Amino acid sequence: MTVFEINKVCSEEIQQKSKKRFFVCLTGMPGAGKSSVADSLKERGFYVISMGDVVRDEARFQNMEITDTNLGNLMLKLRKEMGPGVISHLLIKKTRCKDNNFAQIVIIDGIRSIHEVEVLRNIGNVKLLAIHASAETRFKHIKQRARSDRPLNEKDFVVRDKRELTVGISEAIALSDESISNNNLTIEELKEKAYEIIQRWSSMNDTETITK
Repeated sequence: MTVFEINKVCSEEIQQKSKKRFFVCLTGMPGAGKSSVADSLKERGFYVISMGDVVRDEARFQNMEITDTNLGNLMLKLRKEMGPGVISHLLIKKTRCKDNNFAQIVIIDGIRSIHEVEVLRNIGNVKLLAIHASAETRFKHIKQRARSDRPLNEKDFVVRDKRELTVGISEAIALSDESISNNNLTIEELKEKAYEIIQRWSSMNDTETITK
């Protein structure tokens, strides 16, 4: 399926409704704390979708085992075959076809490149929030995860970092609208800082603020 075909899957009426959306995109190296922020926002009532889940769904569709290596290779393959913004295209297809509520504010966990951001800007307003943490802190966070696709050791962790860098995540982090350093924060402090930023952005975007 081409990118053009992906974009034309749903009706023009749905596309018009989608243009009203405000996308808050979370970016950062693996283990920085993006998923913790996304989970906390979901608990507060935000509509949250993960770029990683989009890739995992595609892997299941292709009957692939959900491992870090398989998901990484699939991510690179999709980008090579259908362009660097393909995961955003797949995400848009998923939200347009399956979500009839058309949430005004959408939190996207796991942006990896500016190309993905540009795809989203075609259908709505976008803000990019980067979560920073040192390699030591990130590896500690990843070891605590229960997911089957987490790196199993430091060598796998380094390989994953290098893979993320090849698809442009450093540019996404550098060009983010705001950033949070997560080296010395408690998880509650991280959640609150992210929430305050997104509430401010929501008000600036003239959208309805979502509260607890």
